[in-house]
Amino acid sequence: MSPSMAALQTVTTTADPSARALSFTLAQSTDYNKQPPPLTVSILRLNKVIDKSKMAASMVRVTGLLCRVHGVIQAKRTLCTSKTLVQKIPNPLWKLGRLNHVAVAVPDLEKARSLYENVLGAKVSETVPLPEHGVYTIFVELGNTKLELLHPLGEKSPISGFLQKNKAGGMHHICIEVDDIKSAMADLKKKNIRILSDEPKIGAHGKPVVFLHPKDCDGVLVELEES
Repeated sequence: MSPSMAALQTVTTTADPSARALSFTLAQSTDYNKQPPPLTVSILRLNKVIDKSKMAASMVRVTGLLCRVHGVIQAKRTLCTSKTLVQKIPNPLWKLGRLNHVAVAVPDLEKARSLYENVLGAKVSETVPLPEHGVYTIFVELGNTKLELLHPLGEKSPISGFLQKNKAGGMHHICIEVDDIKSAMADLKKKNIRILSDEPKIGAHGKPVVFLHPKDCDGVLVELEES
């Protein structure tokens, strides 16, 4: 026991009130030295809260930085994958062009001509025979494309068989332009699209044409014409 504490014990045993008051004051002073004041405790707690806040803020910044780095890595991977896919797709040697015309088989060519020319007011061409294809043709101008009216020419005309199944007539085929018909034929053969002739024939416009099998073109007979 320290001398001060011994003195304090001595004083508290006395009956003098003033001495007891002194001992109470000394006891308070002694307790103060053992425990920090409330203000000190508050400051310590505040420092702990600030430290935790700083740590949390640092963690948020680090997390955000990691997310941004991850995003950059993913973007680079996506870009590399896209470049690889683009590099694997070869440039086509031919290009598909505009719709040239829609062909309609008709049982009565002059009646069909009158419908489009006199009733509908369209510009209609003269009748053109195409013995190589077994058809008579008339073209109806529509501004952005044309209609081709087809009628059988000869006993072996492909239009005769079509009209036997479709007495009133109907759409026979569509014609789409290509810039290189030979390249188109070679490429389509590699893709298992059947072509109905080994070589192109000269069509109604004086240009090479070929026909694609309708079973390979979703049930539509497709004519390709070199532009």
